[in-house]
Amino acid sequence: MILLKNIKIDSIDALRNAVQTAVELEHATIPPYLTAMFSLANTENTKIAGLIKSVVIEEMLHLTIACNILNAIGGSPVLNKPSFVPNYPGPLPGGVEGSLTVPIAKFSKNLVKNVFMVIEEPEDPIDIKLGLHLMDRVKIADSGNLEALKAELQEKAKALENKENLTIGEYYGYIKILLEVLEITAQLECTTIFTGDPERQVVNTKWFPSNELFPVTDLDSAKKAIDLIVDQGEGSSTDPFIKDGDEAAGEHEPAHYYRFEEIYMGKELEEDSSAEVGYSYSGAEIPFFPSQVPNMKENPKTSNYPPSSLAFLSSNLFNYNYTNLLNSLHETFNGEPDKLNNAMGSMYALRLYALKLMALPDPNNPGYVAGPSYEYVAKEDLTVEELTTLNS
Repeated sequence: MILLKNIKIDSIDALRNAVQTAVELEHATIPPYLTAMFSLANTENTKIAGLIKSVVIEEMLHLTIACNILNAIGGSPVLNKPSFVPNYPGPLPGGVEGSLTVPIAKFSKNLVKNVFMVIEEPEDPIDIKLGLHLMDRVKIADSGNLEALKAELQEKAKALENKENLTIGEYYGYIKILLEVLEITAQLECTTIFTGDPERQVVNTKWFPSNELFPVTDLDSAKKAIDLIVDQGEGSSTDPFIKDGDEAAGEHEPAHYYRFEEIYMGKELEEDSSAEVGYSYSGAEIPFFPSQVPNMKENPKTSNYPPSSLAFLSSNLFNYNYTNLLNSLHETFNGEPDKLNNAMGSMYALRLYALKLMALPDPNNPGYVAGPSYEYVAKEDLTVEELTTLNS
């Protein structure tokens, strides 16, 4: 599992920084997942591509939720700086050095097992076999209850603070507890930490249903939002599915970790009364045709291609569009929520540029094709020729 560096949250500013790290973490998973999905385009691996796409969409949802939480507590999400873009290969934002190196790579089952499942792994994953057959909420009432609840939550926070590293689920759990502690402290002073402008909340039913993406305006909605992120990513210690009654109501699909394990196992996850844990990978086949996946050189960089090559030009244009996506997201979460439509549209444009790259031979590596590198490229970084190509 991925481990995050523990941080002490003892002020509203520290809480805002922690949520900004969560924004960066959610974003950092998207390029590796997207690249694996892109490499399956125009092949018979449509079922795998569909599963990865479903995870990517939910990671975009989680990024949006994290930004809503940050806006709700008076912060301002930052997504349009070069430092926001991770270095691949490398650790995830906030990650413990050496715990996991995340690459940009074509799809493979090894990538799913050794990277994607490690990113999404819960603290105590359910040991589900390949089948051979088909936090408590407390109602706040009065100041006495507030003081008692605050003391109880501080003990829970202290237990997490004493851990050297945290899983992603524990990290979100820590944020959830500290949201509650700081809000109780504020309420005892007849104020609130939820001072953000409600107009900055992003809600868009074109892309995300209202039971998943909703305004974060108070403690209850913030806790509900965090629960949804953890539920979709990890499931629970006893249930790998997102089911009716869970935070993502109406869904009946595995959490991310188990969706990736479906891909690795090659079978859909099903309830199975004969299995020890009540579930097995015994459903419909999820086939994989490795020979159809383009042989993309791992961890491409624009600088690795000769400046006169088509791969260099295409890589620069991909990265310019990727940077535009980040700029659109930054504007979306900083007072222009309707620009989410532009941002999501940019994600689809990225696919076209990625497929162009994967159709080009890598100029420096015979037998390989080029690939997307996810680097920050502003308009002023493009040449006249590149701008002409972009506008043609």
